[in-house]
Amino acid sequence: MRAAALFTRDLGALHPERIRVELFGSLGLTGPGHGTHFAVVAGLEGYSPETAEPDSLPAIYERVKSTGCIDLPSGVRMPFDVGQDLVFNQETSLDYHPNGLVLSAYGPEDTELFTRTVYSLGGGFIIDERDLSRESPEVQVAYPFKTAEDLIQIAEEIGISVSDLMLDNEKTWRKRSETVAGLDNIWEAMQACVQKGLNSEGTLPGGLNIQRRAPALYRKLSERPESALRDALTILDWVDVYAIAVNEENAAGGRVVTAPTNGAAGIIPAVMHYCDRFLNGLTPDWHRKFLLTAGAIGLLFKENASISGADVGCQGEVGVACSMAAGALAEIMGGTPKQVENAAEIGMEHNLGLTCDPISGLVQIPCIERNAMGAVKAINAARIAIRGDGKHSVSLDAVIRTMRETGKDMMRKYKETSTGGLAVNVVEC
Repeated sequence: MRAAALFTRDLGALHPERIRVELFGSLGLTGPGHGTHFAVVAGLEGYSPETAEPDSLPAIYERVKSTGCIDLPSGVRMPFDVGQDLVFNQETSLDYHPNGLVLSAYGPEDTELFTRTVYSLGGGFIIDERDLSRESPEVQVAYPFKTAEDLIQIAEEIGISVSDLMLDNEKTWRKRSETVAGLDNIWEAMQACVQKGLNSEGTLPGGLNIQRRAPALYRKLSERPESALRDALTILDWVDVYAIAVNEENAAGGRVVTAPTNGAAGIIPAVMHYCDRFLNGLTPDWHRKFLLTAGAIGLLFKENASISGADVGCQGEVGVACSMAAGALAEIMGGTPKQVENAAEIGMEHNLGLTCDPISGLVQIPCIERNAMGAVKAINAARIAIRGDGKHSVSLDAVIRTMRETGKDMMRKYKETSTGGLAVNVVEC
């Protein structure tokens, strides 16, 4: 959606007669199951992920499909045949990243007026091919770090928590009050997503006929609260239902927070709901500290490896989300920077090699349950780290390097292409 919206904005004074969008790699292979066609068409019409009403996107697509016309943000209506002008190329990947799209505008006699190649890096981040050869301006933050070792060393030297270090660094881009407001908005969006998922019945779209489970699970847990007195692990049932609620919303095309990606969007909200409901002694700003710490860990993976299932498999999505949530929870539980790093390391170490093999290209099986498992694993990783002194044999930096190398070695069919693993070994019903 972002790529398409930027493309139409950059058309400027050009007056094309036709626009064509071609999706490559994993976008071409699993795009229909991920709702990519809805996003592209809405983006061409100027919608943004932050403000678009999710429930309206299929209707926008159907209008364009039935009328054969698209309304550009400039006010121009032009022909657009979704069968001819929106192409899912399932044979080719572009060079830089498996998630690529080429957007082109044509004038009279099909003369090419303007074209852009854009890559989707995961978590909503995009990069224009033109920017790959440009040097990024040096940004000076208060506490620069490239590795987990740097991060922990700085935090310990100045006696600061990971979350406070990140909050100071964010001053480079905006006022502290704006960062705080943004963090509050993220937490509110996560809570709204969980609540919607807990109360939305029905069948998930896409053809697998998967029934939403979160509402029924929620009712069972709510109707028998006394069972928690007999089984302490009932808490994990609640963690499961929070994660499932979010990922059923994602599978239905609802609004989720990329944390760090849509496919792994349920883990951090589930662990945060665990904190909110079951941990004692939380400070009023605990959710901000959680998100800032998770962000620091996510940055390490994004800068030194990848957060894209199409690039490194689901270890880059669920694995990274588990690591982020584990480290953040360790900080909320009073962990030192070393314990935070240890928790994050444990969270990823036991997700190494995790494949991305969604059945029918839909973010349903195994994605929904995988988030529930990732959330529980994150909680356990944090608890193991908190019970230790921060000393451990395998560093987070070593695990990140291993994850990157494992992703390079992983066969393409296990990287969000739906051409291997469960995607071909489970009979579709």
